[in-house]
Amino acid sequence: MAASHILVVDDEPDIRSMVQEILADEGYQVEIAAGAGAARAALRARRPDLVLLDVWMPDTDGISLLREWSRDGRPPMPVVMMSGHGTIETAVEATRLGAYDFIEKPISLAKLLLTVERALEATRLLQENEGLRRRLPELQEPLGSSRTMTELRSQIERAAQTEACVLFEGEPGTGKQVLARFLHERSPRRERPFVVVSGGALMKPDAARDLFGVEEGGELRYGLIEQAQGGTLYLDEIAALGGELQTRLAAALAARQFTRVGGQDRVPLQARIVSGSSKELAREVAEGRFQEALLYQLRVLPMRVSPLRERPEDIPDLLRHFAESFADRDQLPYRRFTVAAQNRLRQYAWPGNVRELSNLVQRLLILGQGDEVELAEVEAALGPPRADRQKAEGGLMLDLGLPLREAREAFEREYLVHQLKLAGGSVGRLAKAVGLERTHLYRKLRALGVELKDGD
Repeated sequence: MAASHILVVDDEPDIRSMVQEILADEGYQVEIAAGAGAARAALRARRPDLVLLDVWMPDTDGISLLREWSRDGRPPMPVVMMSGHGTIETAVEATRLGAYDFIEKPISLAKLLLTVERALEATRLLQENEGLRRRLPELQEPLGSSRTMTELRSQIERAAQTEACVLFEGEPGTGKQVLARFLHERSPRRERPFVVVSGGALMKPDAARDLFGVEEGGELRYGLIEQAQGGTLYLDEIAALGGELQTRLAAALAARQFTRVGGQDRVPLQARIVSGSSKELAREVAEGRFQEALLYQLRVLPMRVSPLRERPEDIPDLLRHFAESFADRDQLPYRRFTVAAQNRLRQYAWPGNVRELSNLVQRLLILGQGDEVELAEVEAALGPPRADRQKAEGGLMLDLGLPLREAREAFEREYLVHQLKLAGGSVGRLAKAVGLERTHLYRKLRALGVELKDGD
C-alpha cells in the first residue's frame, strides 16, 4: 500500500527538517514547503493526504491560506495548524475553517505522531462510513456457492494482487459495484479510498471537471481521480462516457498522468481504475460509440458477471442475507423463507437480478406477517406473469417489451446456451447444429458474453 503523503508548510528551516525526519522515520512520504507560494505549487502538483501548516509566515499567514483552501466549507484534505504563539481566537478561527487540530510549538514528538495518525484515520473512517451509508443493505461481498460465483471470487482474489485495470460486464442489477469493492478490499490498496463514479455523473456536461479536477482562474479543485489517489476509482456504466471524455481518459491511462481542466501541470495517475458496464462494449465499439483503444486499456482483466437466472443455487444465500440486513437496518422482523418459497424464487427469471431480489425481500418483510414467508405470499408478491412476456417452446421466456436489438441479443444468448448444452459443450458440434462457421460462432459467443470451458 502507498504510504500517506504529508505536506509540511513552515518558514523555519529547522522546524521543517525536524518534522520531515520524524515523519519519514515513521514511513510517511513527506514534502516540505517554506511558505504559501511553495505550498500552493505543491498542492497543484499533487493532492496530499494531510497538511501540517504553520500559522505565522512572512508571505501569507496559515489562516489565510486555510481560508483560501476552504472555499467550499472545508479543505480538500485534513489540515493541522502549528504555532508557537497561538491564541484561543486563532484556534477557533482555524477550526471554523475546517482545520482538524492545532499543535503548539515547541512540537512534542508524541503529540505530533498521535495527531497525524488520528487525522489520517479520521479521514479514512469518514470515507468508509460514507461508503457504508450508500451501500447498506447492499452486499458487502459477492455471496453464493454456485460454481460461477466461486470461480468469479477466485478470479477477483488473484486480480486484486495486481495493478491491472478490471472490467466487470453484466446486466443491470447483478452487483458489479459490490464486486469492485470486493476487489479493492482484497488488494494492497484496501486502506486507501474507494471512490465510485456513477454512470449518471459520467453523462454530465461538466463530467471532465468532476473526474479530472479544475485549475483555472485561481481555483484549484481536485477531481475524483485524485480523491481516489493510492486507492481505487470505480467507473460505473463506462459506456456512458462521451467521446471527448473517452479520449481524455484513454490518454491518461496510456501516460499514467493527466492534466486538470484549465491546467498545464501533469498530475500522476495513482488510482487503480476499475469499471463496469451493462452494455456489450465490443458491440459499442463496432457501432462507433466507444473507442477501441480505451476498451483495450480498461479490459486488461475482463470479468463477466452472470445474471441471477443462471445461478439459482445462490438465491437461498441472498435471501438470508437481505432478510438479515433489512431486519438490522430498518428494525423489521426477521422472516425465514420456507423451502417451497425458496424453490419458487429459484424458478423465477429475475429480470432485475440481485437488485430486484433485494427489493422483493424488503417488501415481504414490511408487508408480511408471521415468522415465515410462505409460497402463496411469494406468488402474490411476484404478481401475474407480465403481458409482454411470452413463453416459447422449451420454456424460454421472451420479453416482448425490449427494444429490438436487446430482444434479439437475449434470444440469441439463450438459444446458443441451450444448444451448447445439447452439444455437450463442444463448439464444433454447436457450429454444425446452428449452421454457423466456427470462427464466426466464437466471435458471436464472445460478443454475447457466453463463457466457454477451457479446451472448448
